[in-house]
Amino acid sequence: MHDFTPRTEFDFIPAQAADIGAAVPRVTRLHLTLESGRTISALRYGEEAPVVTLLHGAGLNAHTFDTTVLAMGMPALSIDLPGHGDSAWRDDVDYSPRTMADDVATAIAAWTDTPQMLVGQSLGGLTAAVIAARNPQLVRRLVLIDITPGFEQSGVGQVRGFLDGATDFASRDEIVERAMAFGLGGDRASTERGVFLNTRVREDGRVVFKHHFANLGGLPSGGSGAAVALSAIWDDLDAVAVPTTLVRGDRGYITEANTAEFLDRVPGSASFTVAAGHNVQEDAPEQLGRVLVQVAAGPAG
Repeated sequence: MHDFTPRTEFDFIPAQAADIGAAVPRVTRLHLTLESGRTISALRYGEEAPVVTLLHGAGLNAHTFDTTVLAMGMPALSIDLPGHGDSAWRDDVDYSPRTMADDVATAIAAWTDTPQMLVGQSLGGLTAAVIAARNPQLVRRLVLIDITPGFEQSGVGQVRGFLDGATDFASRDEIVERAMAFGLGGDRASTERGVFLNTRVREDGRVVFKHHFANLGGLPSGGSGAAVALSAIWDDLDAVAVPTTLVRGDRGYITEANTAEFLDRVPGSASFTVAAGHNVQEDAPEQLGRVLVQVAAGPAG
């Protein structure tokens, strides 16, 4: 790291807040044991009850939204999806949105006391759509970031290429260099932060990612079965009764045609385009924060 050596997952937050002129909230780590015996974990920002819950994409973790939450200035909850961050891995390695949704909904119910603006990016967005359909009492608004059930799956090739291959590394710097070579993570400082927060040092001194995908040697393959499973989430969106918004990165996975399809298939929905790649919350966190504040303040229906 350039200026200091972090000791905990929270050490970056004061500098992130200072960079954007935001207040530094209290941030705590939460853990919940599910009926299955698996655990799920999250970050809680602020002292008041959360009003926004955020779900990250595949291969990321709850900290991906740190700067966006700081920019919003609202009490929030950012959940580690199953198999990611500090949440337990699944023995069946099933991280499809419809499988994960019930575990995540259980966590939202345990950690919030009012219907949430539920925000999900990529895999987290598809999971959020399923949660909103199955658990309308938990959700007052739904926001999908750079994802629809009709997105072009060829876009994940960059991430798949990064994760394919080695499952452990000599140092975090080795991972930083690899990520930057694949055009992931933004500038070096943000890439170093992301790698620190998304990895752990094994007992033998080797560095491994926290998420299950990388420890399996990469993302699961796509194909016709995956396309069918994604297409089925249109049915979940049909069942969502709350205001729904799509936020698209202009260099992300969602094309203008995908956006038009989404607006046509989800009545009353709205869309925003942000100058960013697929990981909008990392490429343009302040702009995304402003969009989410605007969405949160919008009319109820």
